[in-house]
Amino acid sequence: MAVEIERKFLLANDDWRALVHRSDRICQGYLANVALASVRVRIKAEQAWLSAKSMTHQLARLEFEYPIPVSDASQMLEHLCEKPLLDKVRHHVTIGSHLWEIDEFLGDNAGLIVAEIELSAVDEVFARPAWLGIEVTHEQRYYNFRLGARPYSLWSTDEQQGLRGRS
Repeated sequence: MAVEIERKFLLANDDWRALVHRSDRICQGYLANVALASVRVRIKAEQAWLSAKSMTHQLARLEFEYPIPVSDASQMLEHLCEKPLLDKVRHHVTIGSHLWEIDEFLGDNAGLIVAEIELSAVDEVFARPAWLGIEVTHEQRYYNFRLGARPYSLWSTDEQQGLRGRS
């Protein structure tokens, strides 16, 4: 059984950009979102995956991911996934022994940038760089599948700015 422990944060500033060591364009869409799980297809560079994640508000969630042919993923994205698809650039930043994945959304979610860190335990300690803003791990509107259903461009100005000022 695969378990993902992930925390999400908004960013306080752009200082992280100087630390990026790799960036990848990602296109993903959702085949299903039901009470127990979401199923997505994702293409990054010349690779593709089919993933199923449990729907829970806990830090630890079940996640199963399987490589699939890019041509199959392209067909699924075009014909089977809910629109709009998610389009983003994932930037990789390493701080200490942890990898931060910073998703800079494009298209209907342009303007939204979210940093994620995967941990090996719910209570694992990690460095919090100065560019890290408030935690939004439990804010469902920041979940990727929710951004597909209600893109950032549809949020009110208060919603877009409401959490940024707090830290």
